[in-house]
Amino acid sequence: MSKLILRLVINAAALYAAAWIVPGVRLGEGPNVDVTTLLLVALIFGLINALIKPIVKLVTCPAYVLTLGLFTFVVNAGMLKLTAWISDGALSIDRFWDAVLAGIVISIISTALSIFVVEKDD
Repeated sequence: MSKLILRLVINAAALYAAAWIVPGVRLGEGPNVDVTTLLLVALIFGLINALIKPIVKLVTCPAYVLTLGLFTFVVNAGMLKLTAWISDGALSIDRFWDAVLAGIVISIISTALSIFVVEKDD
């Protein structure tokens, strides 16, 4: 259970960093981000990545092969746009390329935090 909570916090930190770095990505309505909103968006994002992303990856496997894995950026952007749509305003993304850039930022930060935090827990 503690690993799930840790994964939620890592996703929340990565989403916050993406909203801070990428101009077209916003969390919440105002300049200040509510922790509850951040955790809710991180939970939705985590559920989408756990439940929907594997199905999308399976269906789009030929695109992954043809693009030598670069299609990952498109799928990650789609998962972020889906999270924004489901969260109903808690996360907003202006353009598709903002979602692609945010997906790259989230991937880098969540991987780095997972290496430094989760690996030491074992």
